Amino acid sequence: MNKAVVIGAGFGGIASALRLRAKGYEVVIIDQREKLGGRAQQFNKEGFIFDAGPTVVTAPFLFEELFSLFNKQMKDYIDLVPVEPWYRFVYPDGSHFDYGGTIEETLARIAEIEPEDQAGYRSLLAQSEAIFDVGFTQLSDKPFHKFSTMIAQVPALIRLKCYRTVWQMVCAHLKSDKLRQAFSIQPLLVGGNPFATTSIYSLIHYLERKWGVHFAMGGTGALVDGLAELMKEQGIQIKLNTKVSELSIHDNRVTEVHTDTGSFSCDKLVSNIDPKYLYRHLIPSQNQTISAKIKTKHAKLSMGLFVLYFGTTKQYPDIVHHTIWLGKRYKALLSDIFDKKVLADDFSLYLHRPTATDPNMAPKGCDSFYVLAPVPNNLSEIDWPKQEKDYGDRIIKALEQTIMPELSSHIVHRFAKTPNDFEQDYCSVEGSGFSIAPTFQQSAWFRFHNKAEGPENLYLCGAGTHPGAGLPGVLSSAKVIDRLIDKVQT
Repeated sequence: MNKAVVIGAGFGGIASALRLRAKGYEVVIIDQREKLGGRAQQFNKEGFIFDAGPTVVTAPFLFEELFSLFNKQMKDYIDLVPVEPWYRFVYPDGSHFDYGGTIEETLARIAEIEPEDQAGYRSLLAQSEAIFDVGFTQLSDKPFHKFSTMIAQVPALIRLKCYRTVWQMVCAHLKSDKLRQAFSIQPLLVGGNPFATTSIYSLIHYLERKWGVHFAMGGTGALVDGLAELMKEQGIQIKLNTKVSELSIHDNRVTEVHTDTGSFSCDKLVSNIDPKYLYRHLIPSQNQTISAKIKTKHAKLSMGLFVLYFGTTKQYPDIVHHTIWLGKRYKALLSDIFDKKVLADDFSLYLHRPTATDPNMAPKGCDSFYVLAPVPNNLSEIDWPKQEKDYGDRIIKALEQTIMPELSSHIVHRFAKTPNDFEQDYCSVEGSGFSIAPTFQQSAWFRFHNKAEGPENLYLCGAGTHPGAGLPGVLSSAKVIDRLIDKVQT
């Protein structure tokens, strides 16, 4: 039986392992962490359950496909439920905007802020759908390792004005600064600055509208557990606490994967680790193409993430599942994060309250939270051991003074993860939260190829590869690999 090895057990790696198994390969998946899931780890502190990684589940059919490969149904493994509103945007003046539900409900809420933007939202959504039809439906699972494939798409990308940034596109449709912020924030979910990210990523608006926003009961960890059960049923070998140290390469093919616990021979190798790390540390220079060397050296990274976790001994029923807490500065703050790479005194935040949907993620009468602040990656040289507590204190104070009264006196089990943790735990170069940034110059062919720019039997999936970060992106990267690898002939 042909042997396939997958390095990295994030969602891209898990999806690739399942797709290779369905093609008849004997599959081993390796990860240096104690648990599957990559960045989708989960922490349990005396009944307070905290999701470490992705908490916004869109395009659930991409998960359903993995179960249907083996004639299984996802509902028998995972309880996925819709969340409404999708997001609540809280502004510095104390007002808020709930986004989600039907188009009519959204238009009614828009009218409360700026009535003239109702028509603008409809036109924005129509533009997003047009981009979705090309960027997602046609291209998200299509290999882009041939430049001719990229050239063929240029007319469509120009017609859709994908050379514009997300911010430019949103401003072309909406007048209200509040709504412009709300509808340009999505690139931050995949590591991009709205003022630099290609408007291709505006397809997220329509993607959310088409399938809604979901949550797995039990948290993202329950999503990982359901996929783990499926992998075990299908005979995929799972090797955790195992770090890859070296690859044996002969005649431009990877023949063996060496780890700190043993070696694994392979006919196909899939990497779900940060591509910059892969090419810097595991692929010898003589086995890389010029394009891989250029991207490894020069590709711009996404921002870093500061994630603060805490439980509360009281509940905050007025806090919805997903809250975007916006600071007083928007463009200038993003410039500090992405361009100047300085840790600003202010911030904007994403607040996750899973207990709004699943009360079992905290003890009775309590809530569990994580709050995420985009911060510079480690090219900033921020001294996180020195800054971590003060930065967390300022976030708690800001929430306490606005939407979470008496917060500081009810916190238990507080801890944080910084870009240093991302670099150490996930081999994320410079502690970037989402590998390379989703700019126009780093999309499709210009992104790291799914068909490696190196050994001919090596394939790449995950955030740094085409089509990009986020759950739909990494799951689609596994579909690209599925297209590239033939079924085992019996």
